[in-house]
Amino acid sequence: MKFNLDVCKIEASKHFVLKYMRQWGWDFVDLREALKCAYKIEKVGNKKYEAYSRRDGSKKIVFVYYFELDTIFVITGSEGD
Repeated sequence: MKFNLDVCKIEASKHFVLKYMRQWGWDFVDLREALKCAYKIEKVGNKKYEAYSRRDGSKKIVFVYYFELDTIFVITGSEGD
């Protein structure tokens, strides 16, 4: 990974905020912590990643990292085993 989750900016799509963050009862502090504690982060595209976390159950978080802005933008997520 070429990003530091402690200092980079984290943003999320409206879809992710309204569907997943609300359903999971998360705020951006919880999201940052889930990304930091992810047991696996896979690069699946040029800037696209998938993070797998076990925070409050099993979760997958799909995001892009913009190096030039030092920003993570969360696109969507899913939950389950």
